[in-house]
Amino acid sequence: MGFLDLIFKRNSELGFMFDVEMYQDTTLRIHMKKLAIDICVSFLGRTIGQSEFRVKNGKSFVKDDLYYHLNVRPNKNMTASTFWETFIHKLVYDNECLIVQADDGDLLIADDYIHNEYAVMEDTFTNVIIKGYQFKRGFKQNEVIHLRYKNESLSPLIDGLFQDYGELFGKIINAQKRKNQIRGSVDMDMISAKTAEQITKLQEFIDNMYKSVSKKDIAIVPQQKGIQYKEHYNGSASGPSVDEINKVTNGFLDQVAMAIGIPVSLLHGDMADVEKQTKNYMMFTVSPLLKKIKDEGNVKFFTKNEYLEGNSIDIRSISYQNIFDLANSIDKLRASGLFSGNELRSEVGAEEVDDPFMDKYFITKNYVESTEALKGGENDEDET
Repeated sequence: MGFLDLIFKRNSELGFMFDVEMYQDTTLRIHMKKLAIDICVSFLGRTIGQSEFRVKNGKSFVKDDLYYHLNVRPNKNMTASTFWETFIHKLVYDNECLIVQADDGDLLIADDYIHNEYAVMEDTFTNVIIKGYQFKRGFKQNEVIHLRYKNESLSPLIDGLFQDYGELFGKIINAQKRKNQIRGSVDMDMISAKTAEQITKLQEFIDNMYKSVSKKDIAIVPQQKGIQYKEHYNGSASGPSVDEINKVTNGFLDQVAMAIGIPVSLLHGDMADVEKQTKNYMMFTVSPLLKKIKDEGNVKFFTKNEYLEGNSIDIRSISYQNIFDLANSIDKLRASGLFSGNELRSEVGAEEVDDPFMDKYFITKNYVESTEALKGGENDEDET
């Protein structure tokens, strides 16, 4: 029994030499999830960041402090484009975003806060933290800009979707690494390894040898007494290709894009039907989001009476069509008498002008002649 105990003890000392991590947690591919979210959210944020937030006073637009904060410098540390991109990122990923106004009028995006919700009373926000600074006072709902992106948070949906894609992605990556891999084996004379000190030296030698072989183009392995190193490679490489990795990555990216409402073809840069896809993106994704921001701004920056008198926030989003591309359509709308000049200016995002001529309706001669010819034809039919 003593002889067997000696063997088992020796084997336990040598056990750590063969404790190789054969399996890896393939679900911890966080970079794929972060990349997909950043691509989609940044795409949406850049679109919103190019919008112009205009302050409307009746029929005219004014440039005051509110206009400056919304379009140029919201606070001392951010430009307007960076501010709105950060706002969209927190709004989409966290499902809500809070903007508070400091005593000097700066607009600040809160990093963390406690939302105290009430049924019939006004909600409050306490423990508001911005870049490590915590406000000592609380904020009422009418003092802040607070938006929710959806009824349900997007983050749990993405996390659940990522569990499947992340595991599949990890397995393909590991399989790709095994392609063309040169495997080595070490034959050791165990009789010569009798003490723990000798075992430690053997383990250090093997670790240094593996490190040298894996990192250097040319590695020289010194021959040791009782240790023989061999390589095994048959020259063939099987397994998934790099294209399979890209398909899984793009598949997860497409799912996140569809959850946010971004056409997949726009993300991939496809040129087929790009105008149609852009129109759908602006109509069903960007416009509803801008409508939420516009409604919140109108409530928080103006009173009820001011809004009814014509004071409001008007957001002009980035146009996917050039005004010169619309020239023919504008000309027909004006020439047919359906719209006045100021109405057309308002539709294309230009400010109305104080000119009586632009408020009048005109029908050009060719439309008049066409109308008279049509009426004359009807009279001839009646006479016959």
